[in-house]
Amino acid sequence: MTAVAGLTSSQATSGDWRAMMAAAQRGDAVVYKALLADLAGWLRRYYLSRLPPAMVEDAVQDVLLAVHEKRHTYDPSRPFGPWLAAIARYKWIDHIRALKTNAAQPLDENIGVEDHGEAVVAGSALRRLLEDLKPAQADVIRLVKIEGYSIEEASKTTGQSVSLVKVNIHRGLKRLASVLRKMNDAD
Repeated sequence: MTAVAGLTSSQATSGDWRAMMAAAQRGDAVVYKALLADLAGWLRRYYLSRLPPAMVEDAVQDVLLAVHEKRHTYDPSRPFGPWLAAIARYKWIDHIRALKTNAAQPLDENIGVEDHGEAVVAGSALRRLLEDLKPAQADVIRLVKIEGYSIEEASKTTGQSVSLVKVNIHRGLKRLASVLRKMNDAD
């Protein structure tokens, strides 16, 4: 912790912040870092009762950025607290305005929802088709062709050799094509 006028940064008050800001304006980066940490704690408490919890950290960061950008305008002969409070208040107003412009709209009761029926039917049909295969064939087809595993990854996952994975995929797909052809001929 940085000491300013005999106090650590965690004990800082508005008067201490004035001294810390003056030191920061003179280029003391360690004191400036301690000042920003103190301000962040105070700002979180300030905004917790004024903004929704999800917006507090954004507001704190906005103020810290504004303090950083406007630090050259602070006059060390004047109190620091009112200068900071003015920035915090303006940023609070900005966030309140954002709440109004980004307000949630009530949902229309007739919202269109994408129909997933075809995907469900296709997935079910694919599961039934894979059940007609030998388990070793179904496993490697599922891994390589559906889940995107490489041949080597499927080999490690199933314990089959790389060449056996290739053979099982080839034979399994050939069997699936035959079953599908028979189903089409029956229709």
